[in-house]
Amino acid sequence: MDLSKYIRNIPNFPKPGILFKDITPLLADPGAFHEAVELMRKRFEHTPIDAISAAEARGFLFAAPLAYLMNKPLVPLRKPGKLPYQTHRLQYDLEYGQAELHVHIDGFNPGARVLLVDDLLATGGTLEAACKLIVQAGAQVVSCCVLVELTFLLGREKLRPYDVFSLIEY
Repeated sequence: MDLSKYIRNIPNFPKPGILFKDITPLLADPGAFHEAVELMRKRFEHTPIDAISAAEARGFLFAAPLAYLMNKPLVPLRKPGKLPYQTHRLQYDLEYGQAELHVHIDGFNPGARVLLVDDLLATGGTLEAACKLIVQAGAQVVSCCVLVELTFLLGREKLRPYDVFSLIEY
């Protein structure tokens, strides 16, 4: 199945000059959504993984069914004020300002092997921060798995030395 047929281009969103890759048509098609999650599962079914993690919010859309299918814990990485227990936190820079991610201090077992999942890899800032937070929390990143990668933005470079797997590349 050509999953790229289910990605809609939205010009000038969220600001002029940006061509936004809208994944909602893929999510709205049960066959395409199932295929995307199943391809992710197949890619990592023989990889030793102890937990699956994702930064909010769209990464949760793929991480949750993947964790369910692989029978692994799902560890959310959230914005400030969204997790009710004590957290590790990491502040990071974005093109337009700063952001922060949190994870519960008991979110990962020490040394846990983590698969990090997201919907899109663009400049790599959020995934890079998520990798750093996972390591700060005492775990290790096995791989980063994304639905869409915008290769021309070179986000993969920020994620070295981690393995990066993408289903659709532009």
